[in-house]
Amino acid sequence: MAGENVRIGMGQGSLREKIDLFLVNRGLAGGPRAIRGRRLAQIIRLESKSDAELADMGLRRDDIMPFVLSDLLAKD
Repeated sequence: MAGENVRIGMGQGSLREKIDLFLVNRGLAGGPRAIRGRRLAQIIRLESKSDAELADMGLRRDDIMPFVLSDLLAKD
């Protein structure tokens, strides 16, 4: 998978670590790697956008994870 060769640093950790931490902190530790793998390309596309482009979409950089993973976080 081409996306697996991309490493985007986010502060002290990699993007993968950031995604895993986001999932674990929300009680989804059962399979962060599987969940992350399916959504990594979308996260990379959004992380690659400028802040202005994200704002046009109604997003801030901190909103990317919740946006991409919103279906996993939705309450009944």
